[in-house]
Amino acid sequence: MKRTKENIVYNEEAEQLAKFAKALAHPIRIEILKQLESQSCCFTGDLVDVLPLAQSTISQHLKELKNAGLIQGEVNPPKIKYCVNQENWAKAKKLFNNFFSTENMPSCNDGEC
Repeated sequence: MKRTKENIVYNEEAEQLAKFAKALAHPIRIEILKQLESQSCCFTGDLVDVLPLAQSTISQHLKELKNAGLIQGEVNPPKIKYCVNQENWAKAKKLFNNFFSTENMPSCNDGEC
């Protein structure tokens, strides 16, 4: 089998879906998004009050979600107020729905694929 060191070029949707999936790949990030979705916005300290983690750990998870574009932060020194990035959240939902759509996936008949 030939192996190559050529760069693989992915389409923009695949890249974005992978970025969102990576950000969602930790259960605490899912909990953070649930908290943010149930409120208009909140501060890191608000999340520390409801999640059983240190502030520094929550901040690291917030950073990952923000880097993926799923949340946004507004700096109000010395605090940062976070909320869900509604535009990217809608985009993530659409990409995941398209990915998991049964019409896009081949099916196995009688256990044969």
